[in-house]
Amino acid sequence: MTTAQDLMIVSLDVTPARPVEQGELSLALAGAELIDLAEAGVVVLDGDRVTPGRAAPPDDRLLADAASSLVPREPYESVEEWLWRRGRGLASAYTARMEADGTLTHPRVHWLAVGSDRRSAVDSPARRRATERWASAEPVLAGLATTAGLREEEGDGFPGPLTEPVETVLAAVGEAVTELTAAQQRRSVEDAAFDNAWRGL
Repeated sequence: MTTAQDLMIVSLDVTPARPVEQGELSLALAGAELIDLAEAGVVVLDGDRVTPGRAAPPDDRLLADAASSLVPREPYESVEEWLWRRGRGLASAYTARMEADGTLTHPRVHWLAVGSDRRSAVDSPARRRATERWASAEPVLAGLATTAGLREEEGDGFPGPLTEPVETVLAAVGEAVTELTAAQQRRSVEDAAFDNAWRGL
């Protein structure tokens, strides 16, 4: 299991601190992948640049996909560029993969139930591992969950201790989520203004 898979399970199991959109979760999942790749030595963060490391790609298919998509030469991507590129639709990709693996299930509902498209994590070693990391407030998972809006941010910042690469990624995820939220709010205001204009005609 990977940190991204743990984060996906947690996102289904806990009551979020605020409503979390798929885009926000996707950015956090991309951050989780980057942290795992950095800790495995597949990538090296040179400041905010994602550079190739010496380690072999991981066995996990989605994480191996992430590793194979790295920009292999200068100018290397920034962490922010990685998040926006890799994060596009990533929550859906993890949902599909984990459903195929049997980690997540799409429960059957009565045909009269409306809007029941929610997956849930099955009772498995993967879920127990994610639950243990969550219950212990493991710093990396807790930090990612905070940036995604699944967990309240503590007054003294992210729980620690954290390595410099992890802090770099968490800060970038936080900024990207803030930027995405602002863009969504602007779009909502523009859509509302457009609707009001049509009503006035």
